[in-house]
Amino acid sequence: MQPKQHVAIVDAGISSLVACKHLIEKGFDPIVFEAHGTVGGVWSRTIESTKLQTPKQLYQFWDFPWPALVTETFPNPKQVMEYLYSYVTRFRILPKIKFNCKVYQVDFVILCIGMFSDLPRTPEFPLKEGPEAFEGKVLHSMDYAMMGQGLAAALTREKRVTVVGSQKSALDIAVEVATRNGSRHPCTLLFKRAHWTLPDYLVAFIFRHLNRFAEFMVHKPGEGFFLWLLAVLLWPLRATFLKLVETYLTWIYPLKKYNMVPGHSLIEQLVSRMTPTLPSNFYNAVEGGSLILKRLPSFRFCHTGLILDGGANSYHPTDVVIFATGYESEEKLKNIFSSNYFQKCFAGSSYPLYRECIHPQIPQLAILGYADSPSILYTTEMRSKWLMQFLVGQFELPTIREMEDDARKWETCTRRYVQDKYKRYWVSVMLQIYCNDQLCRDMRCNPRRKNSLLAELFASYGPSDYQNLTPKS
Repeated sequence: MQPKQHVAIVDAGISSLVACKHLIEKGFDPIVFEAHGTVGGVWSRTIESTKLQTPKQLYQFWDFPWPALVTETFPNPKQVMEYLYSYVTRFRILPKIKFNCKVYQVDFVILCIGMFSDLPRTPEFPLKEGPEAFEGKVLHSMDYAMMGQGLAAALTREKRVTVVGSQKSALDIAVEVATRNGSRHPCTLLFKRAHWTLPDYLVAFIFRHLNRFAEFMVHKPGEGFFLWLLAVLLWPLRATFLKLVETYLTWIYPLKKYNMVPGHSLIEQLVSRMTPTLPSNFYNAVEGGSLILKRLPSFRFCHTGLILDGGANSYHPTDVVIFATGYESEEKLKNIFSSNYFQKCFAGSSYPLYRECIHPQIPQLAILGYADSPSILYTTEMRSKWLMQFLVGQFELPTIREMEDDARKWETCTRRYVQDKYKRYWVSVMLQIYCNDQLCRDMRCNPRRKNSLLAELFASYGPSDYQNLTPKS
């Protein structure tokens, strides 16, 4: 593709910003279409009490480090938005963005719509037992975050608030409301399934040890005998470490006391990238009576509250119910297309994406930000660089059959660890360096980014390692 051809980027989140910057560097004149009025994607619409779950050293642009004034390891949303605006200003991206606008006809489209926005997931209820039977306020965490701090505080202050869910948004909102209202008006957290949650310092420790040696413990798609043998021999080491982490978490947190012990292993969560950081004052709020935890199989609405199934006190009065129950990411992607053919291409959770970026049947379309990873910005920038090299003709895509075969190998490899819980966007979570090696070879760049064998094996990899990717002549 020649730089004079038109490339459109959908949405102005972090994936779009890096794609736009790399396109500009290659001589393209991209257009970014943003349906809302600001950049930042989900970071422009999140609650103020949350923070980054990835250490900032791994959540930064290759050639644009965090300012020295940001000393926190896990910055807050305001700091993230200031960082993103500085990036947009530095690389003159803002003039390329059309706000409150939709896409017209172009030669190539890059979808950067994000997995955690726009199409909220909410539980289904029998007729007359859902929110329509309730006289109070019912909303999703997405709507709560978009209200802003002032309106959100007014909605929940001195109210009986119930938060439904057990992932990051649920934990953050529950603690925020509990801190605001105290024990006089405690917040209730309802959840069906408990998850392993990690303190900040343990998250930082794990990220510091994401290296090649750790990836030798994981099976890889299409691996030869030597890599297979290494994974078989070394996997017990990884499994033992994760069991020790589980034991440590049950020791530092009162999980048994509050029925918060998960019914699954930590490795299952690591593969699915669903291991949230725990707000530091979470169990302080629980012990102090401002946050009440209730684990139950289901509930339904009544006029003045909820009827809890499986509990001794089935009636639960409440004024506000906040569903922090995630998003329909796959449905959102499918619904973008009006064509039945394209909708079928993205139906279900097993649709193929070559290099987690391009559907074999639609080579004029790239998707960035739909591959889950320990650090979404890090992986998105790597794939953005790969995509730019493809657009300028540095390499060609394999045949459709070869790309589909590659995707099937990744699916088979991932199902080894998650079995029937498989989701397509989990395939590369535990093999980030290995994925980057593939992208580097496609771009004819050296995948070995360290200056010694020991560092190559045991030093962690991050955005700065790929700052100066130079294709071989």
